[in-house]
Parts: sequence; structure tokens; C-alpha cells
Amino acid sequence: MKEKIKRILQIAFIAASIGSLYFVPWLLVKAWILPLPDTIQEQADEAIDHGFDGMIIYVDQAGKAPLYATSGWHNKEAKIPARADALFKIASISKLYDAVAVTKLVSDGRLSLDKTLADYLPELAERIEYAEKITLSLMVQHRSGIPNFTDTPNFWGEQPESTEGVLDLMLDMPANFKPGEDYEYSNSNYFLLGMIMDQVLGYGNFQFKQERILSPLQLQNTFSSLSEVNMDDVMSGYHVGYSGDLKTDENGMLATVEDVGIFLRALNDGSLFEAGEEEIYASLYKFEHSGWVPGYQSFASYHKDLDAVVIQFYNTTDPKLYNWNLSEIINGRIAKILKRQKSS
Repeated sequence: MKEKIKRILQIAFIAASIGSLYFVPWLLVKAWILPLPDTIQEQADEAIDHGFDGMIIYVDQAGKAPLYATSGWHNKEAKIPARADALFKIASISKLYDAVAVTKLVSDGRLSLDKTLADYLPELAERIEYAEKITLSLMVQHRSGIPNFTDTPNFWGEQPESTEGVLDLMLDMPANFKPGEDYEYSNSNYFLLGMIMDQVLGYGNFQFKQERILSPLQLQNTFSSLSEVNMDDVMSGYHVGYSGDLKTDENGMLATVEDVGIFLRALNDGSLFEAGEEEIYASLYKFEHSGWVPGYQSFASYHKDLDAVVIQFYNTTDPKLYNWNLSEIINGRIAKILKRQKSS
């Protein structure tokens, strides 16, 4: 009887698995089951075969020279091949730089992790629920409960162009939860942290990042906005269902794949920090990140078992995030290639 029940459960599991595949794009299945290529370059080329317009990969593995791989287009209309030195919109990877800047300001005694949003921005205290209980540390950790302004319907189609416009999307909104009682990723936290840093510094916080993060690491290809760069150096961005090039849309920080890689190495090996700062940072935030804005998705990771920093830039997105799932599959395959190469 037990064997019969076991057999029925096995059949039910197989049927459920087959049924679930009906809802999974076959492109994802194909990307997952294809034989693993021998090289990172071959995997980059395979990514283009899967529908990405362009890709850039950077690998910094201990004891080896940095590896660069590119495939597809820097600008497909002009037929310009992907460039390893292209500037790319790194989106939420920039939160790592923000968290480091907060850490350094705390270490300097200019910010306190225990002070609240109401302490630093009293003019917003009545317009953000629980502002008097939302500490700086909760904001860095995405545990504030402040709703994410980029979740506003059609946000990416009608982005506000001013600080006031962004604030209008988060003010007077009910909190998603009480501070510290849950976790929810919210860009609102980091927008407000930027305002607080600007206020405490008396100047733009990106200047502080240049002085305390970028310059010590000799990173000369990291910028705060499109206004600072040569547009020809910016990799084009494409979104499925939209025919235009999205590179002229302002979406914050840009950097080369090498600059992000050097930063991530310094973040993970501790060389980015002065005495006492690494402990503060480790209590606050993570040591790798990904990013997404229309036309651009980016991944910055550290593989401890390989002592390797791996950065991947993809310049194609889609409304249903299939390309995000696809890129995660490709990222996993890149890690497998590196592990196989190390063991061989």
C-alpha cells in the first residue's frame, strides 16, 4: 500500500512539474539546459543568441589578470560593437556606494545611525508615517516601511524630473509596515538618505564619494549623471516593445565595468575602509548588488570560494522581467565556468 501511495505521489509530482513548465518561457529552459561553454567569451556570445542586444563581463580573480568579454552591440543602430570601456547605467548598484558614504560619515561623527528621519528632515516628519521612529540604520537596511516610489504605476514612463516630484510619490502615504518589523526593498530609503547626506555635508554627496571612495581607488570612470559624460561612451539601452534607444534617459550613476569591479574588490577585501569603518558597514549592508532601469540590468558579485569579483552588464530589459531571469541563469553559468577552470 505504501509503495502504491509513493508511486501516485511520484506521478503527481511529475505531472505538476510538466504543468509548471507550460508557464515558463522555453528560452529560460533552453538557457539552463544547454551544454556549458568552455570560456566566458563563448557564454557572452550565447547570451546574445538568447536575445540580449549587448553584454559586457569583467572578472577579477586572485592571481590572474582581469578578464574582459564583450558581445553584441554598444549601439545596434550604428552597428558599433560592444565595448569593454563603455559607460553603463549601474542603477541600484549605486546603493553600495551610498552605504559606504553613510558608513564614512558615521565614522566621522557627522551622522548617527540611531538618529531618525524626523531628526534630519524635520520638514518631512508629518508627511512620512513613523518618521520619528525610522532610524538611519533602518533606512540603509530597507527596514523602514516607507513605500517604494518606483512602484508608482507607470513610474518609468513618466519619471519626475525634480526632488519635489519624487517626494510627491512617497509623502502622505501609509507605511507598508512599522519600522524594524519587516524588510521591503525601497528606493525611497536611499533617495532620502541622499537628501540627508547633502544636508549634513552642505554640498552634493557625490562629491563626498569622489573624495572618499573614488579618488583613493583611482576610479576615473564613475559619474553621477549623464551631464558629466560623453554620450558616445554610454552603452545604448533597449527595452522589449519600445523601439528607441534609452541611453539619454537620466537614471543616476554610470561607470565602466572595470571601475565597478575595482570598487567591489575594495569593498570585499576591506581596503576601501579606514579603521573601524568595515565593522560599521558590515552591520548595515551587503557586499554585492544588482541593478535595473529600463534598458539596463547590472550585477556585481563576489565569489568567496574563487576569490573572484564578477561584473555583468546587459543592455536589454523587458516588461515581464524574463530577461532578468535569463541573465541570472547566465550569471550562474559564468560562475560554473570559472569554477571548472579553477579545478582543471
